[in-house]
This record gives sequence, structure tokens and C-alpha cells, in this order.
Amino acid sequence: MSGTAAASSAPSGVELKEMVARSMNRRKWAAISVPVIIFFYLVYVFFAFDIAGLVERARMDNARILVSDFVSYKTHVERDSRNDAITIAIEGENKGTYPEGSKPDWVEFGETGPIIDLGQGHVVTYVEDGAIYSYPGYGEIVLGLVDNRVEVVTPEAALPETVDLNASRTRATLTTDAGRLSLTRNRTETFKYDYGWELFFFTLDSPFHGKSLGELTALALWGERVDPARPNFVGMVADFWNNQMWRHKDVMWAIFETILMAFLGTMTAALVALPLAFIAALNFTPSRILRQFVRRIFDFVRGVDGLIWTIILSRAFGPGPLTGSLAIAITDAGSFGKMFSEALENVDDKQIEGVQSTGANAFQRARFAVMPQVVPIFLSQVLYYFESNTRSATVIGAIVGGGIGLLLTQAIITQKDWEEVSYYIVLIVLMVIMMDTLSGWLRSKLIGRSS
Repeated sequence: MSGTAAASSAPSGVELKEMVARSMNRRKWAAISVPVIIFFYLVYVFFAFDIAGLVERARMDNARILVSDFVSYKTHVERDSRNDAITIAIEGENKGTYPEGSKPDWVEFGETGPIIDLGQGHVVTYVEDGAIYSYPGYGEIVLGLVDNRVEVVTPEAALPETVDLNASRTRATLTTDAGRLSLTRNRTETFKYDYGWELFFFTLDSPFHGKSLGELTALALWGERVDPARPNFVGMVADFWNNQMWRHKDVMWAIFETILMAFLGTMTAALVALPLAFIAALNFTPSRILRQFVRRIFDFVRGVDGLIWTIILSRAFGPGPLTGSLAIAITDAGSFGKMFSEALENVDDKQIEGVQSTGANAFQRARFAVMPQVVPIFLSQVLYYFESNTRSATVIGAIVGGGIGLLLTQAIITQKDWEEVSYYIVLIVLMVIMMDTLSGWLRSKLIGRSS
């Protein structure tokens, strides 16, 4: 009887064929529908983000210049028309000005002024009331002042494709692949671009500037002291640390300030959220009203983005790293409270009952039965947020005026120090890598697992 029932409950051959057919149809529709959905999604993105307009408005020449500025620097050769004073300065800054009597190798002085070799056959010659740009294979382009008005004279009407000329009655700017020449009524200025971060280690006034790595090594180890008051190695470190062009000392302090902002905010949030998490946990707080009240507080503080808290707190307390730390603490307190309370609700009750059987009070039960179960989870979450907040502190620092974010914002606003922008970005990436490595190492030591 049982065998007959089992046989009757098994699907027949026809039913098996129908089931296989339905399964194949579902797979066929899935294979068709997924590409269709992706296609319509991409079409939506194309129109929603105005991809065609972005492509039309894109200036690839500006993008090329921006990328080049990230890895290059420019030297200004300027003649003041009012007193004929010649100034040669890296990035046009006083801190990068060549002292009187010194100059780069590619600048010579002729009868009418500087002769600047931009490389690849491009030469700029300063003449009275203007300058001549010698473009190889094309000829001489003259920028001059005639009756206090800027005039441009070219050998032919059509300029080479690699030449960009913008001219008006008061200013003319000639830009090529080799450099740039600018003329106004008051000054003539040439910009020469070179790859690298010039003066990154030593400024022009340092006795160690311009020396090769081998020469610096020899000076540091056994060379005669440049300054009798201190060893050469100490002098190198001091000149690098106090570099006025790149401000390494200020940058390192800003990095430390960013990490400190993230650390204070994360730890404060964890300390505040830990006791409140017990109140929000179902198995530790029987009062539904109290439990829901604390949970809604967690929802509120984490529902408002950290940048919004940053703006509100900077208005209330003024700018500064402490304001950024408070913004991180408020936002993370809500996140920690939710995660901590959920971890507490999933603890093993048997361990709590075992400790309770010894006559332990509520505090002792939490200390010896609950915390050993949840501490690894709490530490892992806190360390992860600390690592993440290191990145967030960069953006927050740009708003509240602290840390590496402030320096990065200032460099971007100037629209000229893009090599400093790339320097700060590299440091931020290295900082994140360092914090990720440190966080993983701490997790493996404190929790007992390799990360």
C-alpha cells in the first residue's frame, strides 16, 4: 500500500517534461530580460546625467594642462617694464626667487635682456618694449608695445596647431608645448615648465640645494661641515623640515591633526554609545518606552549626515579640529549604538545564566558574561570606523579649517599650485593605507584573528 502511494506521488514523465520546460523558459526570459534592463538603465543614465552635454562642454586641452601641472612646475622669468628689473622665480613665489647673481642654466643675458631656451629649439628673446618667440619650423612671433598698445606680428596668418594665441589691446599670451609668453603694458613674463617637484627637499637659499644624491651622502657621512655649529646631516634634516616652499612641517602637523580628529571622534562616539546600547537592547531593558526612546535618538543622530553636523557645529562653536571631532562623534554615536545594541541582543544567554548562578549582580554579569562575547565585535567595528573616519576627517577638515583637508582646499582654490595638490593627495592616500594596515594589525592582536 505504501509503495503504491509513493509511486502515485512521484511525478510522471509528462510532468517532468513540463517542469523542465518551465525551468528552461524562466532561464530564457532571465537571459533576455537582464540585458534589456541594463540597456534601458544605461539609456536613462545617458539622458539623466546629460552625457552628450558633458562631452560637448569638455575641454581636453584644459584637462591635459591640469594633469601636466600635477607632475610639473613652472619657472617665471619676468621683466618689469617700469624699472627693467629682471626676476626669476619658481612658481612665481618670493620663497622661490633666485638670488641676485644666480640663474638657471637655460637663461642667458643679452644686450636687450634675457634669452630663454625653452628646449626643442624654442627660444624667447626679450627686446625693448616686447619679446620675440622663435618657433622652430615656423619663424619668429613678435609681441610688442606700440603707442602703449599690445601688438602681435606673425610670419604667416595661420599659426601652427600647437600654438594658442590670445591677444587684446592690453594683453597678449602665446602658449606652446614648450612654454608660455605673456606681455602686458607693465611686464613681460615667460613660463618654462619642467617635470618634477622643484625645491621639494631644499630651497634655493639652502647650501644643499642642487647637489646630487651622491654628494649629499658624502656630505652627510664624512664631508666637511657646511655649518660649523651642526653636523651636515642635522642641517639637511632641518632644511628639509623647515622648507618654506613645501612646508613639510606644517603638512605633517596637518596629517597628525586629521588622524587626531578621527581618533577623538571615533573613541568619543564608542564611549557614549556603549552604555546607551544596553538601554536600547531588548534583553537588557524591559521598558519598551525607554528602549524606543534611545533607539530613536540613535536614528536621529546617524540620520543626519556628518557634513551637515559639521556645518551646524561650526556655526555654533566656530571652526577648528575640535568641531570636526564632535561632528564625527555625533554621527558615529548613532551608528555604534545601533550596531552595539544588535550585538547585545544576540549574546548567548547560557553564559549569563552560568555567571548568575554564582550570585553575581547585574554589573558583574555584564562584565564577565556579556562583555567577553561582544568586545571582539565592538573592537572590530570601532577600528573599522576609525579607519573610515580618517578619510572623512579630510573632508570635514576642509569645512572646519583643520587638518590636511584645509591645506588641500587652499591649494585647489589658488588654481596654480596643482603640484601641491598632488602632494597632499599622495599623503592622504598613504595615510589611509597606513591606517588600514594599523587597523588590521590591531584587530589581529586584540581579537586574536589575522586580518
